[in-house]
Amino acid sequence: MEQVTLRYACLLAVLGASAVVLVPQATARQHASKHAARPDPVVMTRLLDGIVARRDETWRWQRLMRRTRTPYAARAGRLTSLEYRRWVFRLWETRATKAEAQAQKPPHRAEWLCIHRHEGRWKDPDAPYYGGLQMDLEFQSTYAPELLRAKGTADHWTPLEQMWVAERAYRDRGFWPWPNTARYCGLL
Repeated sequence: MEQVTLRYACLLAVLGASAVVLVPQATARQHASKHAARPDPVVMTRLLDGIVARRDETWRWQRLMRRTRTPYAARAGRLTSLEYRRWVFRLWETRATKAEAQAQKPPHRAEWLCIHRHEGRWKDPDAPYYGGLQMDLEFQSTYAPELLRAKGTADHWTPLEQMWVAERAYRDRGFWPWPNTARYCGLL
């Protein structure tokens, strides 16, 4: 009987010592979680600005390629989690990189470069045909009204933008807007 009593006494002593050690730790964790440090507002604002910039960049490339715009729920602006905001930033950074990589490869890039070699300089400002693929104003307003409004005539567009606009026309009309140079390139 004395052995059982001694065992119980030892067990109670161990439990008591554990409680003394564990209760303050648990209390400290609860206190810390209630009073967790708020993320630095400057860092949070910079991350949100970066998210918006990468989103806009992604959408710009998608608009140029006439692809469906990636949806944006704007949750990162409403939530205060630093880790979540960092994750959203990395997500849009990846999307922007992929969209740009896709835009660098228009489907008929080699053909547009051949036509360009027989047409004009990419910055050719001479009316009535503008740019490296010699697009007239009607062509530009039909296939790229947003670029015409934002940047002016095709001589102000990048070569990549000019090729993507030509690609839009190609979907409707093939290479026929460039009959002579398309023949020189063996496209007609």
